[in-house]
Amino acid sequence: MEDKEIMAHISELIATEHALREQHAAGELTGTQEREQLRSAEEALDQYWDLLRQRRARREFGESPDEAAARPVSEVEGYQQ
Repeated sequence: MEDKEIMAHISELIATEHALREQHAAGELTGTQEREQLRSAEEALDQYWDLLRQRRARREFGESPDEAAARPVSEVEGYQQ
């Protein structure tokens, strides 16, 4: 997957987050539904950001960005900020 494709997925997920918040504010989703769907979108978003960072780091150090791979949610979500 190329960087442009990753960025497109990131943009879609950000739009999804905004739509979920708007639906909740409009009473179209319960708080529980919003939280569950947001959690899923946020986990996917974290995975795509991680993949993009991996690709950029590999490129910076002269390695092939195509060797970067998506890591499991459990690993990505465990990172310290």
